[in-house]
Amino acid sequence: MPNDETSAYPAATPEQPIVTIEGERVALGPLRRDLLPLYQRWMNDPAVVRTVWASLRPLLLEDEQQWYDRKIGATDTVLFQIYIRDVWRPIGNAGLLELDHQHGVAEFGILIGEKDCWDQGYGTEATRLVLDYAFIVLGLHNVMLSVYDFNYRGVRAYEKAGFKVIGRRRQALRLGHKRHDVIFMDALATEFESPVLHRLYVEGRHEMPTT
Repeated sequence: MPNDETSAYPAATPEQPIVTIEGERVALGPLRRDLLPLYQRWMNDPAVVRTVWASLRPLLLEDEQQWYDRKIGATDTVLFQIYIRDVWRPIGNAGLLELDHQHGVAEFGILIGEKDCWDQGYGTEATRLVLDYAFIVLGLHNVMLSVYDFNYRGVRAYEKAGFKVIGRRRQALRLGHKRHDVIFMDALATEFESPVLHRLYVEGRHEMPTT
């Protein structure tokens, strides 16, 4: 159940929103302007943003509006809203950045903003769905990400989703009075097993995946 902090915002969408990809427990759809206050709350939460490359400064709603306008017009970015399928609750964002179709590469990013949804497997499944989109729909070959060494939860989720560690940049992050390594991971199309979109795009089958 949502805690008091999340109850100030709608816990779920009254009806199914527009979605692009449906997995077993989560679905991905386009970003929504009406959710900008929710995005603002996530980006002002120190516990949320400490795991992403973001400075903790007071973020205004106008800042989120500018970010939204930049991203929806960008040709090198594909971003998704993450929903829990059974209640259509928006819990985070994920997507591809720095898209380069010539070389078939991109960078991956994800943010699960609802803290009561951490450690539930939602991030892992959302990551696999974005990789599915990257490899099957966009035809990319390599997707890379960076994660901080203290983010054990993130590293485990990325490995379950299909990423492998390829190196690290030592002591490249300062958080408080400590320095941390930045770990680099990547996933290849040739090593990835599609959970949803191969069935739809290649085999022409429309049924949902089974457990």
